[in-house]
Amino acid sequence: MTAGVLTIGEGIGVLRTHGIGTLALERELAVGTGGAEGNVAIGLARLGVPVTWLGRVGDDGLGTRVTRELRAEGVGVIAPVDPGAPTGLMLKEAPSPGRSVVTYHRSGSAGSRLSPDDLDVVDFHAFALVHVTGITPALSASARACIDVAIERAREAGTAVSFDVNHRSRLWSADAALDTYREIARRSDIVFAGADEAALLTGLPEDDVPALAAATASLGPAEVVIKLGERGAVALLDHRMTSRAAIQVAVVDTVGAGDAFVAGYLAERLRGASVEARLELGIRTGAAACAHPGDWEGFPTRRDLDRTVGSDPVSR
Repeated sequence: MTAGVLTIGEGIGVLRTHGIGTLALERELAVGTGGAEGNVAIGLARLGVPVTWLGRVGDDGLGTRVTRELRAEGVGVIAPVDPGAPTGLMLKEAPSPGRSVVTYHRSGSAGSRLSPDDLDVVDFHAFALVHVTGITPALSASARACIDVAIERAREAGTAVSFDVNHRSRLWSADAALDTYREIARRSDIVFAGADEAALLTGLPEDDVPALAAATASLGPAEVVIKLGERGAVALLDHRMTSRAAIQVAVVDTVGAGDAFVAGYLAERLRGASVEARLELGIRTGAAACAHPGDWEGFPTRRDLDRTVGSDPVSR
């Protein structure tokens, strides 16, 4: 069995329009859950990787839904219930096909009150990898301290650290985030970033992807993956650059696609697969996520991926 993964971050409730429309006009909304780290956990679980998610939730219906859906997807959950703060909320609308507008209500959320004390129940030796993002340290000083301590304990335990920059400009500016991102990257084994995020980390232009990957690697990580969306992705490992083109799909919603990519890439990495295989699965899982309006609901299992190999759209 593949060794397990621990993801740490904020779980949130999601309210989204059913189809094309805005919150100004829609009368009904679909209810779901999200959060980058939880999305990655679900993606890993669907690909057969043992995974645990750690985060705080409010003593409310959305908090219950977050933990219930994670558990239903086969994810282990460590979720202290915070009676003094609500579960964060994301509103998502689709004003036109393939375009999403996202608004967050997460100031003072339970997830933002994550602290190093929440890590006391974790045995970091039990995991092969700890995955974090740049979202959690943006939420509060205590959440930032939690991620810092988690990385420290992972490294002490000999557990690999995966970091997806996932910059959110509505949470903090690039200038405010830069030192934190660079410090996390320095202590990570693998860093995921979009071209714009790698440019933020390195100060280089976005259009020189090989230079971005090399400069990001110079910060400390042994493995760097640059996510390029519709242009695919590249990985730098052992001074060798590997690229993979994107798969063309009818895009419904790109929210969560980056998390699906990370899950696919990490799942193959944990299996000891080649970089080519890691990129291949990441691209395929990311493409599948784009074809569904939910944050994680469209993430594929390995059986789902096997079914897409044939040309017949009907399974008989």
